[in-house]
Amino acid sequence: MKRIIALLTLVAMFAGCDRPATESEPVANDQEPAAAVDAELSIYAAAVASATRPEADRASDAGRKPEAVLEFLGIQPGDVVLEMWAGGGYYTELLSKVVGESGKVVVHANTPILNFAGEAHTMRHADNRLPNAEVLLAENNELALEADSFDAATIILNYHDLYWSSEEYGWDVIDVPAFLAELYKGIKPGGTLGIVDHQAVSGSPAETGNTLHRIDSAIVIAELEGVGFVLEGESNVLANPEDDHTKGVFDPEIRGKTDRYVLRFRKPE
Repeated sequence: MKRIIALLTLVAMFAGCDRPATESEPVANDQEPAAAVDAELSIYAAAVASATRPEADRASDAGRKPEAVLEFLGIQPGDVVLEMWAGGGYYTELLSKVVGESGKVVVHANTPILNFAGEAHTMRHADNRLPNAEVLLAENNELALEADSFDAATIILNYHDLYWSSEEYGWDVIDVPAFLAELYKGIKPGGTLGIVDHQAVSGSPAETGNTLHRIDSAIVIAELEGVGFVLEGESNVLANPEDDHTKGVFDPEIRGKTDRYVLRFRKPE
């Protein structure tokens, strides 16, 4: 049973619980700028509406509400964005369209992610179809970022994995303070950090990231403020008051419908 749960955890990590494209759903080799879809749409709505997105991604939109999430995070054309643990690339695709030709998405992956999301990751980046996306391979505890190099960064449905470990799947225990310090260093003064994750019972320990794959938002806020970030805003766009926070996120009753928080932090000027 533990093996099954661990496998499911990794699969969900890679694409933030989205379904990857498959060979029967070829991904268009065309990076269509978000603004080119419809001049009347916001850059975020245009990115979501883009005809070049794979159908597997679209199937996840209703539950993930990417337009609202992206608008709240405020990422802009021309931004250089770090996407941590990008997985199968659901948000890679959208971020690529939002930042456009003048921007860049640095897509982080490690060996466990590539092992399990391999086909989805490969197809997402095949034939240079996202020319403004650059893959950064860095194992746990080996992330090294150039100082003040990113306008924004995202950790979507993976912050709790700072407290997950699996010898079987090669997911090493992460040095959380060192990771957060490196992330802070890499974001420019005035830059933003967006977090989306599954809410845990208020007051529960960080170890719920290892058991239920949830983490109390209060822990996230305290840790990020502790390294210097300032909490700028919270959104309830993905909230679900019916979610039982004592259940693991892969429980059939709640999978895909968890109570999720969306946080926006800023690195002071």
